[in-house]
Amino acid sequence: MILRMKTKKNTFPQQTHFIGVLVPEDLTLTLEDCRRYMGEKYGCKSGYGTPIHVTLVPPFCAPDSHATEDIVSAIEKSVMPFSDTLKFTARVENFDAFGDRTIFANVVSDEKWTRLRDKVLDSVSSVFPHCARKEQRPFRPHLTVANRDIPAGVSKEALSVMNELDVVEDFAVDNVTVFERRGGKWVAAWVGALGADS
Repeated sequence: MILRMKTKKNTFPQQTHFIGVLVPEDLTLTLEDCRRYMGEKYGCKSGYGTPIHVTLVPPFCAPDSHATEDIVSAIEKSVMPFSDTLKFTARVENFDAFGDRTIFANVVSDEKWTRLRDKVLDSVSSVFPHCARKEQRPFRPHLTVANRDIPAGVSKEALSVMNELDVVEDFAVDNVTVFERRGGKWVAAWVGALGADS
């Protein structure tokens, strides 16, 4: 008798887009060094093809072949007219973790982050109302270093090493970026400058 195991099929649609804020190059280089450390020391690889960013709207599936253009158009109409008031300076203060799930550079929470997130989320929801949804938890901006494939029990040791870097710096929140999945990787498909001269 041959036993056949049922394979569980992924019934979730492929995520196609997310919206975030890219950070300056100097901070990006520091955090990419931290990603390399996590990869070399612990074998972490998850998400390393994605540019360093703060997520405003988590990945979602847009059911339209013109989705990127529609999302950009919505942001240009409802977010960019307020870009002078949405641009601000944020602060990153060392590293923290969500248990063993995610290690990140800690971005200090501020009502300005929530205001920007809400404005962007509302614009995306106006185009794809059933795709992008507001989380029930308070918004916690962060810059992911490693996630999903962190070995159990290593977060404390990794955080100790990274916090020796004493990464405390301000950075400009000066863009809204639409990321699109292309060939299995996330790429910045559009970057809108906040506070840019019209």
